[in-house]
Amino acid sequence: MNPFQKNESKETLFSPVSTEEVPPRPPSPPKKPPPKICGSNYPLSIAFIVVNEFCERFSYYGMKAVLTLYFLYFLHWNEDTSTSIYHAFSSLCYFTPILGAAIADSWLGKFKVLSLVGLSLIALGTGGIKPCVAAFGGDQFEEKHADERTRYFSVFYLSINAGSLISTFVTPMLRGDVQCFGEDCYALAFGVPGLLMVIALVVFAMGSKMYKKPPPEGNIVAQVFKCVWFALSNRFKNRSEDIPKRQHWLDWAAEKYPKQLITDVKALTRVLFLYIPLPMFWALLDQQGSRWTLQATKMNGNLGFFVLQPDQMQVLNPFLVLVFIPLFDLVIYRLISKCGINFSSLRKMAVGMILACLAFAVAAAVEIKINGMAPPQPGPQEIFLQVLNLANDEVKVTVLGNENNSLLVESIKSFQKTPHYSKLHLKTKSQDFHFHLKYHNLSVYAEHSVEEKNWYSLIIREDGKSISSMMVKDVEGKTTNGMTAVRFINTLHKDVNISVGTDISLNVVEDYGVSAYRTVQRGEYPAVHCKTEDKDFSLNLGLLDFGAAYLFVITNSTSQGLQAWKMEDIPANKMSIAWQLPQYALVTAGEVMFSVTGLEFSYSQAPSSMKSVLQAAWLLTVAVGNIIVLVVAQFSGLVQWAEFILFSCLLLVVCLIFSIMGYYYVPVKPENIQGPADKQIPHIQGDMINLETKKTKL
Repeated sequence: MNPFQKNESKETLFSPVSTEEVPPRPPSPPKKPPPKICGSNYPLSIAFIVVNEFCERFSYYGMKAVLTLYFLYFLHWNEDTSTSIYHAFSSLCYFTPILGAAIADSWLGKFKVLSLVGLSLIALGTGGIKPCVAAFGGDQFEEKHADERTRYFSVFYLSINAGSLISTFVTPMLRGDVQCFGEDCYALAFGVPGLLMVIALVVFAMGSKMYKKPPPEGNIVAQVFKCVWFALSNRFKNRSEDIPKRQHWLDWAAEKYPKQLITDVKALTRVLFLYIPLPMFWALLDQQGSRWTLQATKMNGNLGFFVLQPDQMQVLNPFLVLVFIPLFDLVIYRLISKCGINFSSLRKMAVGMILACLAFAVAAAVEIKINGMAPPQPGPQEIFLQVLNLANDEVKVTVLGNENNSLLVESIKSFQKTPHYSKLHLKTKSQDFHFHLKYHNLSVYAEHSVEEKNWYSLIIREDGKSISSMMVKDVEGKTTNGMTAVRFINTLHKDVNISVGTDISLNVVEDYGVSAYRTVQRGEYPAVHCKTEDKDFSLNLGLLDFGAAYLFVITNSTSQGLQAWKMEDIPANKMSIAWQLPQYALVTAGEVMFSVTGLEFSYSQAPSSMKSVLQAAWLLTVAVGNIIVLVVAQFSGLVQWAEFILFSCLLLVVCLIFSIMGYYYVPVKPENIQGPADKQIPHIQGDMINLETKKTKL
């Protein structure tokens, strides 16, 4: 029985009950209008927020631009592991906003979370910054300037991509063009973004006195969960058919929670329901820094007027965002509006999904073309073998045993560049091969061990008046980081020290010593410094192109002196990196329609007390999207083009589901979600609850 019930009345009055006295608030001084930017309706404080976001995004995207290649080249992880760790990190960055939003709304407020938590620790700082900064900027506008606030989200997104554009272009240069300890300078590539975080803190603090700082309104996240739980449990307890049904399932929380909170939670849950399909879009968009960068390593970055590194291709995305945002806002959307088409926020987001689907279909086509131009790979119980004749005259090579076939029909001339590798079949995974070498009137027999799925070079050398041979394992395929692999054979009678690049040094022992492969930056190498114990000289290596593997044989000719005979073990990447432009254009157009619209939609549909919570929920969809990529990369086992097709088809299905959900969604008008003065959240102490005075029918 309800202890507050009076038998003689059909209405129950709930009055506030509290064990604490709340001191009266002093009268508020008259508010001064905030300073504006150049006489516009934009608060001056927006400038500090936008510049802060530029610096913070420079830091974040600059670090992410080189992250995948750092895993591949510096830590020597494989492509799937690098992709998985990359997206695991991205996912973590977008999970922490839930924590940041809870702290901002319930404890410190958006301003303090931004300045104290967000910019102090990078890992947790991402969680502090992301849910707060967009909503904090929206808080600076008065309700009568709603149009300016809508355009602010486009400006805000422009600042994000301006920072991303510069950092994505600069940090790969800091990595590749500067040498640290004989290798790419990842310390500088990560250090400069760290410095920008410090600048972000300084700029943001400079505008402190100008900000409108809405106070935290209690633990909103906890109140939402409690309200939902009470509504569900109360509905379960009152399942009798005799009890009248209520208009909404959350109305079952009315006995314990105020009407404004219930209204706010209704608005929140309606939007959160729409968010369920969104992670799949982010699963595609965020692969620009992982799978698409790995695809770029298999392409040629020479554009004629400029040479792009594989990780620099990501600069296209922020650059195109800066172009597309004004193009869409000022041209495309206005033309659509003049045609009488209601291009709502949800429709824009659906079209953005379709564009991302097309982008991955194009990426799959590019991947298929790359695979078609790549050299074939040896399969199980197969090897590829080439013969390098470094003797003074031609040699005839025959494989004894299986079919006694000659590797080449013609004899191999001295320093002849063989046209291709020959495929040899093995009886087991590893096998000894016997070779017959015919040189002049001499017959030389040699035995060498090989293992399946490998590339080998049979090097024939002069040995007094006779010849001998040695088997050397070649590079297994193209370099995974888009760089160039080189190795040397020294035919001199003295050790040679070779300086390739700034701090890369190779020592090749005398009398046909073979060096290991070393990776260098793509470029021209007209004068590589070399030295022996008594002589310094230089070698012209020529152009070392993207993805190629080269063998240089150092010889001493009486007519030409010391020189390097060049042979291409693995051909350079032939497909231009410019073929990635269509997929970047499509996915960026989809991002502008989906992400910019989604930011503004999330803010406009959020109750005033839950702006940061809904922004965090929006970012949570990004985290889930990255987890999807992680799972697919680890467990799908698909070839790359098939994986691209899989993602494209999944997003297309999700787009259809989202379109159906959006069709039945009725947007909330701003005036309907601005709570009245009685929107205070009840303070719970034990079993006693502070409730507003209201009449409740029994």
